[in-house]
Amino acid sequence: MLHSIPTDQFGPLGEPMAKAVSACVHCGFCLAACPTYRELGQEMDTPRGRIVLMKEVLEGTMSFEDAQPHVDRCLGCLACEPACPSGVPYRDLISPFRAVAASKMKRGLLERLRRFLAAQTVPYPKRFRVAARMARIGRMVPMPKAWRAMLELMPDTIPPAQSWTEVNPAIGAKRARVTLLTGCAQQVLDPDINTATIEVLTRNGIEVVVPRLQGCCGGLAWHTGDLAAAQRFARQNLEAFPDDVDAILTNAAGCGSAMHEYHLVLRGTPDEARAEAFRHHVMDVSVFLMKLGLREPLRETQLKAAYHDACHLSNAQNVSRQPRDLLKAIPGLQLLEITDSHLCCGSAGSYNMDQPAIASSLGTQKARNILATGAEIVVTGNIGCMTQVAMHLKKLGSPIRVRHTMQVLRDAHQPK
Repeated sequence: MLHSIPTDQFGPLGEPMAKAVSACVHCGFCLAACPTYRELGQEMDTPRGRIVLMKEVLEGTMSFEDAQPHVDRCLGCLACEPACPSGVPYRDLISPFRAVAASKMKRGLLERLRRFLAAQTVPYPKRFRVAARMARIGRMVPMPKAWRAMLELMPDTIPPAQSWTEVNPAIGAKRARVTLLTGCAQQVLDPDINTATIEVLTRNGIEVVVPRLQGCCGGLAWHTGDLAAAQRFARQNLEAFPDDVDAILTNAAGCGSAMHEYHLVLRGTPDEARAEAFRHHVMDVSVFLMKLGLREPLRETQLKAAYHDACHLSNAQNVSRQPRDLLKAIPGLQLLEITDSHLCCGSAGSYNMDQPAIASSLGTQKARNILATGAEIVVTGNIGCMTQVAMHLKKLGSPIRVRHTMQVLRDAHQPK
């Protein structure tokens, strides 16, 4: 596609956006993969349609405000990327475009306030814990639909806080040394995921360093167009994580995906080269474990488990086989596949707050497809997916538990 995008007007992000626009040949293979197209049936709510809109905005023939509704409805699930025969790097366009748009257009007061509150709470575990506990009170008060959707995501009870030592020694012969991102919302909503991750790793001979000065991955800020905040978080982690390790591990798909994009977040800054090197050390915990190989034998179970592909694991990081192989290593576990497993569950970071109707529809469909498997538990690798799926399973009256891959592995290690 030819374009006349004045890249110099959009700073360092102009070039990657223009390249992504140029790569699209309008073939339409992305349509069938796009959840919002399946929901809304509109051309402008497809990756192809949004690329046209963003191209026109960047070329100056359309206003940001006219394109905003359709761009906002994009989940950022990146299901379009593996479906695209031309290899369009959609991730190089959608988040940078939102960052540019944030400085060019005005949003309503209530929306600005909601985004501000989310930005000031979710990335900070202590603040988020307080906010999550207040959610029960908030649900009793009449609120705008988008705000109510945010409150409904919060579980009825918040688990006690957990903490992790900075250095967790390998058990037995040391095979590797890694660092672990502990996340933000995950620390509040299900801190046991980190505890299980550390236990699985150390039992397999891996020393785990939990940097004290680490912060939010910056994903929430980056995906909502707050470039300045995303850059602050990225720089904080570049400083916090040591480079004398075998890998920088994540156990939340959204966090891993965001850290893989630090080179874009910090493009054009003095930290760009460092961010480029950093991102190549970031790896999902399931990938690292499969590369190294499980050392500890796992006890037999008769569980029927359905595996849910988190979008930012399968689409953004091309990780789908490794979690399944880890689960298959548990003797007796029956691994079940979910119909339309490639479709987003509707979580997508702050999407539940931004587009509650679409998020709810996608969540309900995902929950029904999980129920159809006959599984006893559903396993995934992202706290956002876990929260979304658990909420919609509960709404359907299902007793199916939602567990992280590392929690299932940890439980398989434990004696009867």
